Amino acid sequence: IDGIEIAMLTTRRADGHLVSRPMQTQERESGLDLWFMTNIETHKLDDLMVDPHVNLAYYKDSSREWVSVSGIATVSTDRELVREFYKPDWKAWLGDEGGERDGSANDPRIALILVDAESVTYMKVTKPKPVVLFEVARAMVTGSPPNVGKVRNVSEREMERGIDRERPA
Repeated sequence: IDGIEIAMLTTRRADGHLVSRPMQTQERESGLDLWFMTNIETHKLDDLMVDPHVNLAYYKDSSREWVSVSGIATVSTDRELVREFYKPDWKAWLGDEGGERDGSANDPRIALILVDAESVTYMKVTKPKPVVLFEVARAMVTGSPPNVGKVRNVSEREMERGIDRERPA
């Protein structure tokens, strides 16, 4: 996740449909717990009230590496916590409506979403970029999938123990 600024956060609406939207990771806690800032007036909080299960999808275009994090989201409006995590660029996403709704750390519209990771799947590219490009080109000609890296699954239990399993990509 390090070096990948934006995740696509997927939630489930009350009608069962899935919705994804880009979110900037704000902080990482110990392990893979991830924090995001949101406006309390957005629909994603309605979705989280219906079903707190979420998925975060990260993709690094330059290397083709990706991470998929499944977990449980909780929402906090704790002002001390908001002030602790606050970044001045949040104001751009909230705007200044005057009074307390000014995009500052004290803006009552700001909430934090914590995603407590339960499982992680990711692909780590193990070859230099020219080799990856060759593998992709060869796959197009031969019809065989390219071997560009290793896909790893990390379960909740394994995250607690700090172990991951590897399988071919």
